[in-house]
Amino acid sequence: MGQQNLRATAKLHSLNAALESGALQQVRRILNGGLAPAEVAHLIESSPPKVRKILWELIDKENEGEILQDLSDEISAYFLNEMSAEELVDLTSDLDTDDVADLLQQLPERVTRQVLSSMDSEDRSRLESVLSYPEDSAGGLMNTDTVTVRPDITLDVVLRYLRRHRSLPEMTDNLLVVNRNDEFIGTLPINKLLVSDLNQTVREVMTTECQIIPAQMDEEEVAKIFERHDLVSAPVVDAKGKLLGRITIDDVVDVIRDTADHSLMSMAGLDEEDTFAPAFKTGRRRAIWLGINLLTAFIASAVIGLFDQTIEKLVALAVLMPIVASMGGIAGSQVLTLVIRGQALGHISGNNIGWLMNRELTVGFFNGLLWAAVIAGITMLWFNDFQLAWIIAAAIVINLLIAALSGAALPILLKHQGIDPALAGGVILTTITDVVGFFSFLGLATLFYL
Repeated sequence: MGQQNLRATAKLHSLNAALESGALQQVRRILNGGLAPAEVAHLIESSPPKVRKILWELIDKENEGEILQDLSDEISAYFLNEMSAEELVDLTSDLDTDDVADLLQQLPERVTRQVLSSMDSEDRSRLESVLSYPEDSAGGLMNTDTVTVRPDITLDVVLRYLRRHRSLPEMTDNLLVVNRNDEFIGTLPINKLLVSDLNQTVREVMTTECQIIPAQMDEEEVAKIFERHDLVSAPVVDAKGKLLGRITIDDVVDVIRDTADHSLMSMAGLDEEDTFAPAFKTGRRRAIWLGINLLTAFIASAVIGLFDQTIEKLVALAVLMPIVASMGGIAGSQVLTLVIRGQALGHISGNNIGWLMNRELTVGFFNGLLWAAVIAGITMLWFNDFQLAWIIAAAIVINLLIAALSGAALPILLKHQGIDPALAGGVILTTITDVVGFFSFLGLATLFYL
């Protein structure tokens, strides 16, 4: 494995050197024979737009489909929109149904209809079956390319049937057992098939205790099931138990990676898939969240404005205000991140959220007392004002308690409203801790100094 990685790295270095020197024929040879599709996709994603176009033009037509599968949705959609319907049909002819569906879902409906009408009836029917389900569901994730057998035939017949195939679908660890109505009833593991008496029937050897995936299940739930049960593949069925297809681990890995990327970017208020997107497109996306942040900053500033007379009389308040807001923001972010992760892993439910809230309030109160004492001591040494030290200590405790409560409750409330907690939680939490921190600190100061 290490030697393969070294060879791939050496090829990438050779390709980069050829690009810099302008040796396009050498680049073409490396792209179409020296690198795996995933490595070519990585190279394209790692290149600025102008270089990206050159690389794509040098790729042979028969390799485009496999490379597109490994590109991010944003970049693959750009290349797909440059193609005609005829080119798209040629491109998808050798791809699995789920991969074709992923590509078509990035195109306008008009183009999708053209591609479907150009296919033969069998391929079109299989593809329409996948496209009829939401993209982020098990039905949208599945592949209809399966090997099915009946329960009443012998293993010898099964083996002779398999030998008639030129190859089996990738990730085939089980054959799927169905009745005459194509209703799923169990699986025949390949390892059992190879070591069992060939005179036995499928019914005698098959496994009925297997994980079945409903077609409407969300893809993140599918990923959790695969992780929990260490699955390589799993059958997908409709509401009546009819077999529709199967999901394989390579598709689940893509879901896990995409979910992780989305969560990471959302925490910063970003939804960018393309690292090298044009400046205008990137700037427009970021401007939206900067505008939202500006609005929340004005809210916090308005709270400060309510106490301008107090601040004028005691300048030390202006010096200490950021400490209160900052401590609340950090404490709240810790809880928010923990709860969002718990939601992603399926750990949090209505049964345990109460316990979690109590735990976070206890931790918030403990840390509030600890750091209130530290900050109060520093304030006494700095300003020699016992009353001011007591005020900031009280404000720290209040803000850390509110931060703990908000950090635990916000993801639950946002998810209930259908809003991504990773995307919106940080902005709302910062506003809450800033407003509560400023209001408690300046409010107490106004009460005792004016």
